[in-house]
Parts: sequence; C-alpha cells; structure tokens
Amino acid sequence: MADPSGFLKHTRGGPARRPIPLRLKDWREVYEPYDEQATRNQAARCMDCGIPFCHQGCPLGNIIPEWNDLVRTGKWAEASDRLHATNNFPEFTGRLCPAPCEGACVLGIADDPVSIKLVEQEIADRAIADGDGLEPRPAELSTGRSVAVIGSGPAGLAAAQQLARAGHAVTVFERDGRIGGLMRYGIPEFKMARDVLDRRLAQMEAEGVTFVAGCAVGGDGDGDVTVDKLQSDFDATIIATGSTVPRELTVDGRDLDGVHLAMPYLIQQNEVCEGNREQVEISAEGKRVVIIGGGDTGADCYGTALRQNAASVTQLDIHVMPPPTRDQSTPWPTYPLMLRISAAHEEGGERVFGVNSTSIEGQDGKVTGLNLVEGKRIPGGFIPTEGTEFHIDADMILIALGFVGPERPGLLDALGVEISSRGTIVRDENYMTSVPGVFVAGDAGRGQSLIVWAIAEGRSAAAGVDAYLAGQSFLPDPLEPTATALR
Repeated sequence: MADPSGFLKHTRGGPARRPIPLRLKDWREVYEPYDEQATRNQAARCMDCGIPFCHQGCPLGNIIPEWNDLVRTGKWAEASDRLHATNNFPEFTGRLCPAPCEGACVLGIADDPVSIKLVEQEIADRAIADGDGLEPRPAELSTGRSVAVIGSGPAGLAAAQQLARAGHAVTVFERDGRIGGLMRYGIPEFKMARDVLDRRLAQMEAEGVTFVAGCAVGGDGDGDVTVDKLQSDFDATIIATGSTVPRELTVDGRDLDGVHLAMPYLIQQNEVCEGNREQVEISAEGKRVVIIGGGDTGADCYGTALRQNAASVTQLDIHVMPPPTRDQSTPWPTYPLMLRISAAHEEGGERVFGVNSTSIEGQDGKVTGLNLVEGKRIPGGFIPTEGTEFHIDADMILIALGFVGPERPGLLDALGVEISSRGTIVRDENYMTSVPGVFVAGDAGRGQSLIVWAIAEGRSAAAGVDAYLAGQSFLPDPLEPTATALR
C-alpha cells in the first residue's frame, strides 16, 4: 500500500540542470544525477489511486502505481521488472517522452502531479547500472518464421524486440548508416547520449535481432533490397519508417540561401557528435537564427544553435502563449495545454508567440530577414490582426513545422499498400495493411506522434504479426483498435 501521506510530506521535485555556462560548451546530457532517497520521496507522492488515471494517460499502459510503491520501499529490481513488463525502452521515454501520464495523475487535480517520468528514468538507469536492465532475454525456441522490420526508430525496435523474444527470426533494415532512426539522427546529444541507445541495441543483438544498416528496402543502390526479395525471404513485414516528409513553408523567399529544414540541420550536428562527420555544413555560429515552429523539433534546433554559438536565437510559435498552468480548454485528465519551458529555452534566446510568417527577405540570394504578422491560430488557418505586421532580421532560418507522412513514391508504392487521405498507411485493428502479411507501426500509420506512442504501436503490431504467423499471440497488445486512427 502507498504512503497515505506521502503527497503531503513531499513536494514535487527533480534533478537539477547543469549550469548554463557549462552545458553550452559541450553536448552532454543536461541533467545532473539524482539522489536515490530523493527519488524514493518522489515516488512516495503517488497515492495508489483506486482508479489510476495515469494508466489511461500512458499509451503503453505502464503500471505506474505499482512501480512507484516498489521504488518508495527501495525495491529497485522489482520495480524494474514491473516497468520493463510494459515498456521495452524506459530509459528512452524517461528522457524524451512529454509524460502524458503526468497530465492524467489524480494528484494533479489539486497539486503538482507525481514526477512519474523522473521515477521511470531512475528505475531504468539504476537497473542498467546494476546489470539487470539490459540482461538479454532470447527466446527458448525458434518458430522457424522470419520477419522484416523496415525502419529502426522506436516503433521498429520495439516490434523487433517483441518478435525476437517470441521466437521469430527478425531482421531490421535501416537505410541510414547506423541503427536508431531519429533517436540517433534527430535527437540532440544533450537530450539523450548515444550510449543510452547503443547499449539497448547490443541487448537486442544478443537476443537474436539482426541489424542491416545502409540498406534501403525498395531501393536500387548497392546493398539495397528489392521488394520482391523482401517478400520471398520473409514471412511478414513491418513498415516502421516513420513520418519523414517535412511540412514546408510556402512563402516568398523560401528558396533563399540560409533557409533550411530542421532535420538536415540537426542530423549534421549529431553526425559530428558521433564522429561520422568532421564539421557541419549548416552552422549557426555567429548568425541571427530564427526558428519557425514552436514544437519539440524547434526546441532541439534552439539548443543546438546556442551550442554552435549563434549570435541570437528566436523561436516563433503560431499559437498564442499558453498559460503557465493547465488551460481550461484541457481539463483533467486530458493532456494539459500549458506553457512548457524546455532546458534549451532557459539557456538564452527568445520565444515569440501568436505570429505567422508572411514572406522571407534576402539580398544577393541570401536571407536577411523574415516578415511576420500577429494573430490567432484557428483549425485549418490563421486570422491575422490588422496593423501588427513586423520584421525580424535573420541570417539563418530553420523550418520546424512537423511532418506530414511517410515518403512516396518508392517503397510504399512498390508494396502496394493503401494510403489514407491523411497520407498515412491504412491498417486494420491488427496493424495489417491492405497487403496480407505487411504490417505498419508508428508514425507511418498513425501520423506524427510521440515516442511513447511509437513504442506502444510497435508492441501492438508485434502482437498482430505474431498472431498472423502463429494463429494466436500471447504478446502484450497495449493499444485498443480505436487508438490506431485507421483513416
């Protein structure tokens, strides 16, 4: 039973962030180590509710009250077992997930919610440090069936691990040079060090998963795999390529030198950090940087530009500034609309809300600034406020407006899968596409979403594949069919 007065004795807390002047000089993770007893105190704030709405808030269905109470009593190994029962990669989500579970925490009705994300990461990191969190769990028997997973992001990796543990021979294909998808190439090092990813990949290899990097399925380059060979060599396929087509900015001046999409910018810096590239071609050093887009990708660009010694950084958000606490439009237990300040935002720079880009200006083919107007975002559009036009000087503009779907033409057309009106891959309640034996998991089917949704979809898709191959499946299936947003 939980400590009935824990939430009264302890206030919400968490690890300190490294001093700003120090962390801007390197690419190490932002947060300092956290004390064990302090973590146990945070877990003690959990009330072990009769109806734990945090379960509803978490797409993985993490059994949060149970592992909170195990942490409270110092039973770290048992807490790790309970956490890993529902989440393949808690050290990823503990660092990168925006924690919708905390938005649904019952304590959050009248107080600050439990620091669920913090406790989750501490459980995972301490288990790994103790040698328990990464112990391989290979299947005892082989089914003799083989599965191809296309894409090595969180959805593909979760599906691959589940299927390998069920006894299937799993091969993960990745077109980039290294395994990890956007967790390797898109997430800055200061949010998640790459050894966190690499050690989990080593566990999966020990469990029998085969990784093939630098291989584009459906491509025609050296080392690529044709769709015909894919279908002849494997009994089932999972498409987990993500939603990688960027949403473009359609204004005059978009083609000026110095205007870039966010992902190529982030990828280059991550390749430098990993030693795969000597220097970036797109650098913010000494430049006035403007980031168009107020989401996580924009914040990643924000912190990256500051570490590259930008002269200034301004992030633009089309939405009006949300309140510091839960907005009335998103009542508990929904995910709260509120002002969120990432570690990057406290490091310098400026955020501007409620504005829309009207045109980009330049001279001699190079960007010099951006014209904007204030107003209000509405579904499907933006209402400008008359007389509020203004200009921002810029030497570099980064477009971070999200993604609109998986890439076409190519693999998807060659496979012949049906595409929805949203540009995503249509799938049924078992995550199978319109082509028998071909499944889809993650953003390619759901649309742009969160890492926790990707892992949950990977687990559910694995259950669908396992049932398709074996007639039934005992793999956990965390998502209800209605959560898959078929069309």
